[in-house]
Amino acid sequence: MEKVLKTKRKIRFQDCDPFNHLNNAKYLEYFINTREDQIAEHYGLDIFKLMKTSALSWVVASNQISYMRPAFTMETVLIDSQLIQYTDNVLLVEMKMWNEDETELKAVLWIKFIHYSFQTKKVANHADDLMQLFQAVVVPVEQTIFENRYMEIIKKLKETA
Repeated sequence: MEKVLKTKRKIRFQDCDPFNHLNNAKYLEYFINTREDQIAEHYGLDIFKLMKTSALSWVVASNQISYMRPAFTMETVLIDSQLIQYTDNVLLVEMKMWNEDETELKAVLWIKFIHYSFQTKKVANHADDLMQLFQAVVVPVEQTIFENRYMEIIKKLKETA
């Protein structure tokens, strides 16, 4: 089972600013939409079907993002994502946006999801099958602070340049 999921996307005109750069707020849409597609395709996890059948899903608790280089109108980018941490009711996902050949990093995102019951309107624990999936695909990182992780990624990029 793949742990780091990768998908190519084309940056669309309507999502860009007058400089032909992807609008900062749109990065989040590209990231979240890509992650939804990736987990459905690679893990068979349809979060919308899950919500309909169990009244359980995830809500975004927080985002931390660093923008490094612009993504341009009609550019093909590669978005990768990986689960880096999980608990009984929280997921922390790291996502990166690269140019198409993964030589230029455009943005790094940490997104924290809370598992939530729409019936009880409270945080809910993950089912055992989900916990097994998370255990199988998690790629832990040393850093627990976003800025430290970001600096490590920058350092590694400079070393390989």
